[in-house]
Amino acid sequence: MSQALYESSLKSLPRLGRGKVRDIYAVGDDKMLIVVSDQLSAFDVILPDPIPEKGRVLNEMANFWFGKLGHIIPNQLTGIDPEDVVEGEDEKAQVKGRSVVVKKLKPLPVEAVVRGYLIGSGWKDYQKTGAVCGIPLPTGLKQADKLPEVIFTPATKAEVGAHDENISFAQVEKMIGKELAARVREVSIRLYREASDFARERGIIIADTKFEFGTDAKGNLVLIDEALTADSSRFWPVDEYRPGSSPPSFDKQYVRDYLETLAWNKTPPAPRLPAEVIAKTSDKYREALRRLTGQELRA
Repeated sequence: MSQALYESSLKSLPRLGRGKVRDIYAVGDDKMLIVVSDQLSAFDVILPDPIPEKGRVLNEMANFWFGKLGHIIPNQLTGIDPEDVVEGEDEKAQVKGRSVVVKKLKPLPVEAVVRGYLIGSGWKDYQKTGAVCGIPLPTGLKQADKLPEVIFTPATKAEVGAHDENISFAQVEKMIGKELAARVREVSIRLYREASDFARERGIIIADTKFEFGTDAKGNLVLIDEALTADSSRFWPVDEYRPGSSPPSFDKQYVRDYLETLAWNKTPPAPRLPAEVIAKTSDKYREALRRLTGQELRA
C-alpha cells in the first residue's frame, strides 16, 4: 500500500484551487491537472485523517465510468498522461495513478443529484414532508426503499466548509436556462440508469449519485469532476440489501455512520478516525473498484 497523500504540493504548475479532496493546477491556458488526494470529507467537513489509496481508487473508478458512458455525453478527459506535465520524480510520484489532465471548461453552478432509493437527506426530508426536495412520494415508504421512479434532485455547489443545499428544478432553470436545465436532468437520469443496471449485475446497488457538468466554448454540455465514484455515490451490496434500515455500504457512508455515534456538531474541526475505521474504509473503496471493474487497484 502506497503512502497516503493528504494534499499535493506541485511547484512546476500554477495551482488554481483546492477542493475538498482535489487539487487543481493549470496546464497551459486550456487544460488543467486534477490531483485526487486521500482526504475524506463527511458532512462537508474535511477529516484530519487520510484514507490510504482512496484517491487512486476514485481516480480509477471515475475513469472507468467516463469510458463506459462516453456514448451518452462527452467528458473532460484529454488522454494526456499526468506524469508528462509535471517535473521531477517527487511530482511524478504525487500524480501517478491519482490524476487526470482535463479540458478547461465552464462549470455549471449546480450539482445534478439523482436518487433511486430513499436514503440520507432524502429519507429525512420524506419523514418530515412526505416528499423529497418537493417531489411527492407515496406514503408508507421505508428507509432505503427503492423509489417508484428515479428522481432528479439538484443542489447548489457549496464552497469548502459550507453545506450543499437542495434546490428546485425551477431554480435550476432560472440559474442556467430552461433548455440546458432539461438537458442536464435528462442526461443525469440516463447516466444513472445505465450505470445502475451495469453495477447491479456486479453485485452493487447505486442508491444515489451526483454529477457535475460544464460547457465548452460552443456551449456543449460536458461531464466533469468525477463520475459514479464511492465519494459521489452510495454503493450497497446487493446480497446485504434490506429495506427498513441504512444498508452496509462500499462508500463513505461507513464513516458517516461512525461519526453519527459521536458527540460532534458536524462543524470543523472534525474528530480523528480510529485506525480500524481508516483501514476498513480503505478496504471498502477497493472492494467497490474490484466489483465494478473486475480489476484490482493498479500498482
